[in-house]
Amino acid sequence: MTSPRLFSILRQGLHLIASVHTALDDSQLVRFQADLVERIGADRARGVVIDVAALDVLDSFGSRTLRDIAEMARLRGAVTVIVGIQPDVAFAMVELGMDTGSVVTALDLEEGLAELDRCLAASPLPGP
Repeated sequence: MTSPRLFSILRQGLHLIASVHTALDDSQLVRFQADLVERIGADRARGVVIDVAALDVLDSFGSRTLRDIAEMARLRGAVTVIVGIQPDVAFAMVELGMDTGSVVTALDLEEGLAELDRCLAASPLPGP
């Protein structure tokens, strides 16, 4: 029997949508990071949405990994938006002094894609 997917990475135009389906341990988070950064280059993605709506906990390693993914994506030419942070997770992150750094966040996938479009409109693709 096949085990359920822990995360998925789908392409939508110039963007990648990465959804975390369940809580990931540290090694799974590192795998997610490696897979996503690889796909950014392979798909020549300009934007990345990371959907964490399924997570009811986000520890310091997880939030640092998300910041690292966003920085790696930026170095590869893509903008990252994190979406779906649950209210209880946001509350706990603030209480514990954790943050997402300079990574843009949005309420849900729809708002995340709109934010990517705004960011990319502000810095269009370089011309020939």
